[in-house]
Amino acid sequence: MEPSGGRREKPKGKEPPARLEKAKQKSAQQELKQRQRAEIYALNRVMTELEQQQFDSFCKQMQESGE
Repeated sequence: MEPSGGRREKPKGKEPPARLEKAKQKSAQQELKQRQRAEIYALNRVMTELEQQQFDSFCKQMQESGE
């Protein structure tokens, strides 16, 4: 016998396709953001190293021309 509340429980097994698609898009967007952030940090590190090398080279030239 069923309880006489008149309520039916919604099946929790499947989500609506639109909701599932939205979750996939959000996940893909987060992955893209993380990858872009990692690339930016890597590029920043490379540029900082290059700038330091150029600065060291400049300082060496200035020392040599001052002597």
